[in-house]
Amino acid sequence: MQTTVHAGARLDRLPTSQFHRRILWLIGAGMFLDSFDIYLAGGVLGALARSGWSNMQLNAAFLSSTFVGMLIGAFTAGILGDAKGRKFTYQFNLMIFGLASIAGSLAPSMNWLIVCRFFMGLGLGAEIVVGYGSIGEFIPPGVRGKWSAYLSLITNSALFFSTFLGYLIIPSIGWRAMFAIVGVGALGVWVLRKKMPESPRWLESKGRFDEAEAILSGIEAETAQRQPLPPIVETARVKIMTTTLGSLFRPPLLRRTLLAVVVQIAVNVVIYGFIVWVPTFLMKQGHGMASSLGYSTLMALGGPAGALVGVLIADRVGRKNGLIGIGLLAAVVGWLYGNSTSVEMSTLLGFILFTLTYLMVALGIATYIPELFATENRMRANGIAGCAGRLSGIVAPQIVVLMYATGGIKNVLSMIIGALVLMAVVLAAFGVETNRRSLEEIAVVPDDPSVPHSVADIPGN
Repeated sequence: MQTTVHAGARLDRLPTSQFHRRILWLIGAGMFLDSFDIYLAGGVLGALARSGWSNMQLNAAFLSSTFVGMLIGAFTAGILGDAKGRKFTYQFNLMIFGLASIAGSLAPSMNWLIVCRFFMGLGLGAEIVVGYGSIGEFIPPGVRGKWSAYLSLITNSALFFSTFLGYLIIPSIGWRAMFAIVGVGALGVWVLRKKMPESPRWLESKGRFDEAEAILSGIEAETAQRQPLPPIVETARVKIMTTTLGSLFRPPLLRRTLLAVVVQIAVNVVIYGFIVWVPTFLMKQGHGMASSLGYSTLMALGGPAGALVGVLIADRVGRKNGLIGIGLLAAVVGWLYGNSTSVEMSTLLGFILFTLTYLMVALGIATYIPELFATENRMRANGIAGCAGRLSGIVAPQIVVLMYATGGIKNVLSMIIGALVLMAVVLAAFGVETNRRSLEEIAVVPDDPSVPHSVADIPGN
């Protein structure tokens, strides 16, 4: 009776090929549209507030409804991703946010748009969890950080394109076109993704060896192209387990769960406490809609720039030390932004802060968090961390409204600086390094001799 197909060892030994590039682009296309849908909020909300269709309070409700949906979507995707598979889950969520985006383009009032945004959020939260969680299961460990950063680059390039298209489209055609574009695009990607394979690692963890073997054989044949492949380095047999959500909140996984949660919260506080508010902040400071969107577009170039830097350094500096250094540098830049005296200096510092933020996304959310957990718990853990990020996204807009009203942009940035410093401290104290290690090796927990040596050995797991 077959008890293993050595999915991890067989995938890790492969050179990157056309197969890996196809997986990257199919996952990336959905992630790009996901990010496009999230970040169109900045330009749309600025235009809605200026036209009188909305106000700061309704804009905050729009953002909060997004994150309530994303919170539920992230949690559900984590459960479904580990129980039903990666492929089922990313197809399901992509369809939800595509249809909801089209509905949003037809909303008759701001209240209806807020309702539609909740359903968009269900799909958006799930897409991020499954997309970033899936890519690493196919990529060899020596370049896993680089390819995860590639996915982050594709995803967060949408920040610039969303802002730029908003600059071109919103003043002339209107905000509804932005939702229509992403909705139609998402349904198109849903059709293309039907050809994506399931993760062999997940299939093996569920004892579905024949299916895993068929997919692995196809990947190996496509990659080899009739050339010999590197030998398989034998690994321990993967155990078939029924896992529990509770195992993430008990030793030995509790430490890693807390790490993942802190990283998610810190990065999301920066994104949803500052970045999506930039056009609104500029308009409140007296700039016109067109000029505010123009300055925001220049800053938004930092999104792909940060992910590109991640491609270059992810497998060199490592995840833990990289996140610590970048987080502290971002805190310094945030303070300087709050004390800048000209729009030119603000734009430059804003660009740098955008760059550092999306470098943290590439190293932390796209790469580090999914690496911390074994296959049988990866999506659940990613979903729990994503839920923490979404909770910060729900709370941050409300805090921004209060802090901006009492002390302006400096008060808002004080919240962001505090979150970044906290992340650096927690990583320095409790972080583990995952760079260039196989996912199966990372799953081993050697911290305490009284603790099982592998996640697979945890009783009841």
